[in-house]
Amino acid sequence: MTGARATPVSRRDRPAKPALTREGVIATATALVREEGAGRLTMRRLAQRLDTGPASLYVYVRDTAELQAAVLGEFLGAVDLTPAATAGEWTGRVRRIVDSYTGVLLAHPSLARVAVVTRPSGPHYLALIESLLVVLGEGGMPDDRAAWTVDLLLLVATASAAEHGTRREEDGAEEAADDALAESLRGAPADRYPRLAALAGELLSGEGPDRAGWFVDLVLVGAAGTPRP
Repeated sequence: MTGARATPVSRRDRPAKPALTREGVIATATALVREEGAGRLTMRRLAQRLDTGPASLYVYVRDTAELQAAVLGEFLGAVDLTPAATAGEWTGRVRRIVDSYTGVLLAHPSLARVAVVTRPSGPHYLALIESLLVVLGEGGMPDDRAAWTVDLLLLVATASAAEHGTRREEDGAEEAADDALAESLRGAPADRYPRLAALAGELLSGEGPDRAGWFVDLVLVGAAGTPRP
């Protein structure tokens, strides 16, 4: 005797899925990146989270690049922009904003790698740009140079975060890489690389925060003294 057949359930009796929105898609993608990293963010994976098909997501985001840009923009909400509204030396205020931006990316190495090739989007990114422009303007930097300086500051900070954050993902990887670099530079034959051998100590000098701050100062001083073509 066969078992009783399951009673079919009409689609009309099933709970309705919440309607998709661009904000909901981005919020779910952001949660996915927080849990699993930017490397796991694909249209197929996101569609599974939203209980829908990948094709339906393209109504709300053009492609994966646009989705990544929007998610990156959401993470930038954690950047501390209060230095823009404080008093004090303008260069120090710029450094604090850039340091906070770098720290956000360092906390999410996979996102930092995305940021190297993806322009963020959204209100948090616009607020970051606005804050830097405000401080640069208060420091007396001409508007045309300030516009290009913001781009360079974020480029340097993003590359630094991607490099160091990626190494930190694996225990001991950053220390091993630093040791290998030091050995290579200090072991360079002086007869073939005389300047390198003489300056090996300087090439290896300076902790991360010291160099990062110097990079920002270098960009600011250079931009202030270099007219745009």
